[in-house]
Amino acid sequence: MQQDCPVQAALDILRGRWKPSILFELKAHCRRYSELQRALPRISAQALTTQLKQLEADGLIERQVYAEVPVRVEYRLSEFGASLSEVMDSLESWGSSYLAYRKDHL
Repeated sequence: MQQDCPVQAALDILRGRWKPSILFELKAHCRRYSELQRALPRISAQALTTQLKQLEADGLIERQVYAEVPVRVEYRLSEFGASLSEVMDSLESWGSSYLAYRKDHL
Protein backbone atom coordinates (compact mmCIF):
# COMPACT_ATOMS: atom_id res chain seq x y z
CA MET A 1 0.00 0.00 0.00
CA GLN A 2 1.10 3.52 -0.59
CA GLN A 3 2.35 5.74 2.21
CA ASP A 4 -0.79 7.92 2.42
CA CYS A 5 -3.27 5.07 2.11
CA PRO A 6 -6.37 5.79 4.24
CA VAL A 7 -6.93 2.09 4.96
CA GLN A 8 -3.39 1.72 6.28
CA ALA A 9 -3.77 4.89 8.35
CA ALA A 10 -6.94 3.50 9.94
CA LEU A 11 -5.32 0.13 10.63
CA ASP A 12 -2.24 1.81 12.10
CA ILE A 13 -4.27 3.82 14.61
CA LEU A 14 -6.26 0.72 15.64
CA ARG A 15 -3.23 -1.56 15.79
CA GLY A 16 -2.84 -3.05 19.22
CA ARG A 17 -4.23 -6.23 20.66
CA TRP A 18 -6.75 -4.49 22.91
CA LYS A 19 -7.54 -1.20 21.18
CA PRO A 20 -10.62 -2.41 19.28
CA SER A 21 -11.99 -4.07 22.43
CA ILE A 22 -11.41 -0.93 24.51
CA LEU A 23 -13.11 1.23 21.90
CA PHE A 24 -16.02 -1.20 21.74
CA GLU A 25 -16.40 -1.04 25.53
CA LEU A 26 -16.41 2.76 25.43
CA LYS A 27 -18.86 2.94 22.54
CA ALA A 28 -21.99 2.83 24.68
CA HIS A 29 -20.85 4.95 27.63
CA CYS A 30 -17.89 6.19 29.62
CA ARG A 31 -16.03 3.75 31.83
CA ARG A 32 -13.69 3.91 34.76
CA TYR A 33 -10.37 2.09 34.58
CA SER A 34 -11.59 -0.66 36.91
CA GLU A 35 -14.72 -1.15 34.79
CA LEU A 36 -12.56 -1.64 31.71
CA GLN A 37 -10.44 -4.17 33.61
CA ARG A 38 -13.55 -6.13 34.57
CA ALA A 39 -14.95 -5.96 31.04
CA LEU A 40 -11.63 -7.17 29.59
CA PRO A 41 -10.39 -9.69 32.18
CA ARG A 42 -7.51 -11.04 30.07
CA ILE A 43 -5.78 -7.67 29.66
CA SER A 44 -2.93 -6.85 32.03
CA ALA A 45 -2.95 -3.56 33.92
CA GLN A 46 0.16 -2.44 32.04
CA ALA A 47 -1.34 -3.25 28.65
CA LEU A 48 -4.59 -1.45 29.51
CA THR A 49 -2.72 1.63 30.67
CA THR A 50 -0.52 1.66 27.56
CA GLN A 51 -3.42 1.18 25.15
CA LEU A 52 -5.49 3.89 26.88
CA LYS A 53 -2.59 6.35 26.66
CA GLN A 54 -2.12 5.58 22.96
CA LEU A 55 -5.82 5.95 22.20
CA GLU A 56 -5.87 9.26 24.06
CA ALA A 57 -2.75 10.49 22.25
CA ASP A 58 -4.36 9.56 18.92
CA GLY A 59 -7.47 11.57 19.80
CA LEU A 60 -9.88 8.62 19.92
CA ILE A 61 -10.67 8.78 23.63
CA GLU A 62 -10.79 11.42 26.32
CA ARG A 63 -9.70 11.03 29.92
CA GLN A 64 -11.69 12.99 32.49
CA VAL A 65 -10.19 13.42 35.97
CA TYR A 66 -12.59 14.51 38.71
CA ALA A 67 -11.33 16.47 41.71
CA GLU A 68 -12.64 14.03 44.28
CA VAL A 69 -11.09 11.99 47.04
CA PRO A 70 -10.28 9.39 45.98
CA VAL A 71 -9.63 10.70 42.49
CA ARG A 72 -12.11 9.44 39.92
CA VAL A 73 -11.01 9.02 36.30
CA GLU A 74 -13.35 8.18 33.44
CA TYR A 75 -12.64 7.36 29.83
CA ARG A 76 -14.99 8.04 26.94
CA LEU A 77 -14.85 8.18 23.19
CA SER A 78 -13.93 11.59 21.89
CA GLU A 79 -16.15 13.12 19.24
CA PHE A 80 -13.66 11.87 16.66
CA GLY A 81 -13.51 8.43 18.28
CA ALA A 82 -17.30 8.21 18.24
CA SER A 83 -17.11 8.45 14.47
CA LEU A 84 -15.85 4.85 14.60
CA SER A 85 -19.15 3.57 16.03
CA GLU A 86 -20.57 2.50 12.68
CA VAL A 87 -17.27 0.85 11.77
CA MET A 88 -17.26 -1.07 15.06
CA ASP A 89 -20.88 -2.13 14.52
CA SER A 90 -19.95 -3.41 11.06
CA LEU A 91 -16.93 -5.26 12.44
CA GLU A 92 -19.08 -6.86 15.12
CA SER A 93 -21.60 -8.00 12.52
CA TRP A 94 -18.89 -9.30 10.20
CA GLY A 95 -17.15 -11.05 13.11
CA SER A 96 -20.38 -12.83 14.05
CA SER A 97 -20.81 -13.96 10.45
CA TYR A 98 -17.22 -15.14 10.31
CA LEU A 99 -17.56 -17.15 13.52
CA ALA A 100 -20.63 -18.88 12.08
CA TYR A 101 -18.81 -19.50 8.78
CA ARG A 102 -15.76 -20.87 10.56
CA LYS A 103 -17.93 -23.19 12.63
CA ASP A 104 -19.60 -24.58 9.51
CA HIS A 105 -16.72 -24.59 7.03
CA LEU A 106 -13.37 -24.78 8.77
